[in-house]
Amino acid sequence: MILATLVLPLALLIWLVYRGWPILLVAPLMALLAAGLATDPLLATLTQRFMPAAGGFVIAFMPLFVLGAVFGKVMEATGAAATLAQWIVTRLGSGRALLAVVLSCAVLTYGGVSLFVVAFAVYPLATALFRQANMSERLIPAAIALGSFTFTMSALPGSPAIQNAIPMPYFGTTAFAAPGLGLIAGTIMALGGLTYLSAMARRPGFAVPVAGLGTRTQQDGGLPTLLVAILPIVTVFVVNWILSRHLLPKLDLGYLAAPAWGGVTPDQVIGMWALIGALSLAIVILLALTWHRLDTPRAALSDGSQAALLPLFNTAALVGFGAVVAGLPAFAALSAAITDMPGGVLPSLAASASLLAGLTGSASGGMSIALDTLGPSYLQAAQAQGVDPAALHRIVALATGGLDALPHNGAVVTLLGIAKLTHREAYGPIFVVAVAIPVVALLATLGFATFVGTF
Repeated sequence: MILATLVLPLALLIWLVYRGWPILLVAPLMALLAAGLATDPLLATLTQRFMPAAGGFVIAFMPLFVLGAVFGKVMEATGAAATLAQWIVTRLGSGRALLAVVLSCAVLTYGGVSLFVVAFAVYPLATALFRQANMSERLIPAAIALGSFTFTMSALPGSPAIQNAIPMPYFGTTAFAAPGLGLIAGTIMALGGLTYLSAMARRPGFAVPVAGLGTRTQQDGGLPTLLVAILPIVTVFVVNWILSRHLLPKLDLGYLAAPAWGGVTPDQVIGMWALIGALSLAIVILLALTWHRLDTPRAALSDGSQAALLPLFNTAALVGFGAVVAGLPAFAALSAAITDMPGGVLPSLAASASLLAGLTGSASGGMSIALDTLGPSYLQAAQAQGVDPAALHRIVALATGGLDALPHNGAVVTLLGIAKLTHREAYGPIFVVAVAIPVVALLATLGFATFVGTF
């Protein structure tokens, strides 16, 4: 009965989201259902757990959502995305639109750009590529998901993703922990995902273009040059790197420790500030170079900023649901049970992190909960069993990058919101490339780590 307080609300949430019910209503209602089943006070759950968590997400990520959406909209409206699409098609061939989208997302996320920003920025490029290839838009979210939050998020060594950074202080590792294991898992995810999506693209339901995705000809005679189109994207890379690695760390930011400025350390804000600065400058450069191509620049900016709101608040609502679930006694009991699983420290860590990520709908959330409560004990057990802490790092990162992408995941909801598609229309391929194949990669990596060792 205790598990029902977790399973029933989560199952209903996933089912209702998949059926197209509004997340802004479903997420708080299911959070209240979970609280009611646990006999927690309902109004206090809403105002003291759900709303602070949802509001905290909005406070933390609103600039990225808005700037990312504006950047993507201006790239589309000015024809810059179409220019990049034509160049990529010329180099790779129109039949490789999927590969082009996946590689574009992978390069951006591996370069340190937030997956939310990548989704907004790459979507117009992806639609242009899919027009060229006469492919259905229903595969675009899965292609973006494969490149944005699978192998570059949890597997590739050196990834700047938060999921690859969280384990470092717990296990004394670096972002390059267990590079061999990471490359094995990343290869399985990338090749497996591309093979699956390529097969799906040949199926009748996906090979036939949907209405509105025919080849656009309105701007074909006056698209911006490749240099103009690619300069804003390069700007995001370069400026983000300069600000985060060189300029901002050299500033005197000691005042941030004062309560008036949040009592934070510079490391907690520099990454966000760098992305805000990089995206803002990229938008300014793009507008300056393509202003004459916009009939009403104000409309492009307005449309982009408005497009950010629904994905932002949908994701925030799901974060609120995860916070409520994480505060239930049943959640603590389940966490304790799965961490005591037999089979060694690596399978136990993988199981606990996977289930916690699935319950909260968040890779970073599930990982943080698992490591906050049991990180030291996992490290102690690993040392007793002769397991390299680098293996712990890589396994926990891989484990949270699978079940986290269930239908209630914030990134999934945001991605479908950007594409204006429902779960029923486009979630199936996302599940295969972002849940099923990463789980296979995790199991394969566990086998290598157990029988071959860490490398």
